Amino acid sequence: MTTRYYIRLPDPANARGADPDLSFRSQGADGFAEELQDALRGDGLFQRWQAKQEEPDDVDPALSATDPAALVTGQQDDLHIDLVVATVLSSAVLRQRMALLAGSHWQLRDVTAA
Repeated sequence: MTTRYYIRLPDPANARGADPDLSFRSQGADGFAEELQDALRGDGLFQRWQAKQEEPDDVDPALSATDPAALVTGQQDDLHIDLVVATVLSSAVLRQRMALLAGSHWQLRDVTAA
């Protein structure tokens, strides 16, 4: 079942994770949406993160899940950016990818069935 997640980046300039190699690089709504969509559709971000782990083989394989049909849209609204994510991925996977990309500089605003 597809779920829709409503995410806010309250301060887009600070929406960066702890590791610059894994973090968002974008400045605008479309760029943030594209980077998140790529992180959900493919396993590139996950593979880069896993390779940096002390014991890569011990990483929970469920975190490697992808959704080739994931869709992310972004919209600038005043000083913040709103992202809408439609995916079949679990919230745990979405939260892990957002933590890598944005650190703690994001808010989950709502969750609905798509």
